[in-house]
Amino acid sequence: MKTAIVFGSTGLIGGHLVNQLIQDNYYNKIKIFVRSQTSINNEKVEVINIDFNNLGNHKTEITGDDCFFCIGTTKQNSPDQNDYQKVELDIPKEIAKIAKANSVKSFIFVSSIYANPNSSGNYVKFKGLVEEELKILNFPKLGILRPSFLMGKRKENRVGEKIGILTFRILSPLLFGPIKKMRPINSENVAKAMIKIAKENLQKITFESDEILKL
Repeated sequence: MKTAIVFGSTGLIGGHLVNQLIQDNYYNKIKIFVRSQTSINNEKVEVINIDFNNLGNHKTEITGDDCFFCIGTTKQNSPDQNDYQKVELDIPKEIAKIAKANSVKSFIFVSSIYANPNSSGNYVKFKGLVEEELKILNFPKLGILRPSFLMGKRKENRVGEKIGILTFRILSPLLFGPIKKMRPINSENVAKAMIKIAKENLQKITFESDEILKL
């Protein structure tokens, strides 16, 4: 029986992920790290309140078999550049280092379509830099997922993203070849793929959005 570690359990993907992990008999314990109270209540779930400004204080708690990381933010929610960098770059890198030091066997990371450490845009640049760090850490198993526009019910209203999703859903039948990965993807399917990557030996590290859907 395995222990899952989840960062981002209250998000669009994370909510589906925790629900699926609860139903999966492969895991007998799920450790979720949250900043505030959560409504999740299940005998398999251990809720750990975490201070992301002092992650070193939680080194003894970030232990288990498979670490699932799906924390993310937006410029709207984190308008300060330093805060934005902390969420998108610094926190995932530090958590990954702690997990590796604690012999966590796998790290499954939700990145972004077109993640690139050399990009001029901070969002895809930070995702790309985290990907590079994860590869350097050399986990026994590493999964990097690069979903396109995420479909699902969000807590906050993102008008621009909704317009983008609608546009690409209309254009989806026309997206083939290299741009097929731009098709919108359901957040529930991303969560399913994360678990499959952790449980199976797929001989692959990075999964583009269309490859996530195939999983």
